[in-house]
Amino acid sequence: MSERVTNWAGNIVFAADRVHRPASVAELQKLVAGAERVRVLGSGHSFNRIADAPGGDLVSLANLPRVIEIAADKSQVRVDGGIRYGDLVGELNAAGVALHNTASLPHISVAGAIMTATHGSGERHQNLAATVSSIELVRADGERVVLRRGEPGFAGSVVGLGALGVITALTLDLVPAFEIRQYVYDDLTRDSLGDHLDAVLGAGYSVSLFTNWATTTINHAWLKRLDEMPAGPFFGAAPADGKRGPIPGMDPTNATDQGGVPGPWHARLPHFKLEFTPSSGAELQSEYMVPRSHALAAIDAVASVRDQIAPVLQVNEIRTVAADDLWLSMNYQQDSLGLHFTWIADTEAVLPAVRALEEALADLSPRPHWAKVFTMPAETIRGRYDRFADFTELAASYDPTGKFRNPWLDDLLS
Repeated sequence: MSERVTNWAGNIVFAADRVHRPASVAELQKLVAGAERVRVLGSGHSFNRIADAPGGDLVSLANLPRVIEIAADKSQVRVDGGIRYGDLVGELNAAGVALHNTASLPHISVAGAIMTATHGSGERHQNLAATVSSIELVRADGERVVLRRGEPGFAGSVVGLGALGVITALTLDLVPAFEIRQYVYDDLTRDSLGDHLDAVLGAGYSVSLFTNWATTTINHAWLKRLDEMPAGPFFGAAPADGKRGPIPGMDPTNATDQGGVPGPWHARLPHFKLEFTPSSGAELQSEYMVPRSHALAAIDAVASVRDQIAPVLQVNEIRTVAADDLWLSMNYQQDSLGLHFTWIADTEAVLPAVRALEEALADLSPRPHWAKVFTMPAETIRGRYDRFADFTELAASYDPTGKFRNPWLDDLLS
């Protein structure tokens, strides 16, 4: 491949023979029909080889014509397969509508987030894929098909890992636009968290706890609320005396506005502003979902290996996600606690920490995020999903020759 293409973090150099950026759906259909192996690259916010296409064709949909079609009753929006959340949310808000939730980063692609069950936060809020009511995709033979909510197999196709085809458009559910406030508190102790866990995690529309595990104290609690927060401490945690960034030592300028100042949903629900470089830049990421009922046990399990993980950890974000019925969602039929880890950009140093973490969480049946760094065997992962065999059968029906497969998927689906 003459063009060197990497993922978000630069830890993956894609091994595809060719990179394509089709400017139309028709061009994409022709490309797919004539290719032997195809994988789609969204915004590159993946930290393993899920999107790689060794010896084949890597396709970016970023150049497809932008599509933002809001239904007349404002209940849904149809968008193209290459759009990013940051390209979409401003137009939705201007029309008086919103998505129920957003990811931490507005920079990622909508289709990529949907395909991997990426999520926001909130005990009553499902992940981003749960808003999908229809998918338009190009099959292995180049034909376009439309899959709709309620049809057989739809719940298996939404979090599809790119195994069924190339998404050209999605239709998403909408809610009325709303304002939200963001509050940050410093130093929430383990004792306070243990005594008030349900109240802490349920204290806002969205709640995130950040710690670098230098101690057992939570560094910051971020609350995103529809109403004002009462003045004073938050279960013993002090109100922040200035703006905070999620990652210790990071310039907080690129974080969304805090201090309880109300603002539109799309300017408060993400942690980072669209106009700034997101997160810390050089990093690796891992994430695991465990049953919400085991939340405190999971937090304590992570604390038990903090000596192994802290030296290579930038920050651990702890948050909740509501259950859904999507076959390969990490939240399939379980309310979940999400444990997200932003590591230093050193794979060799990070992998032993990841293994220690997975061992500590093993009894809690963690489900790793599909697009992040994990070492869990594929056989173990398959066993965590009741409908995995059904998904494998569904993928084979759409792609009988394995055109959309790669070694990463071969290992997972074998």
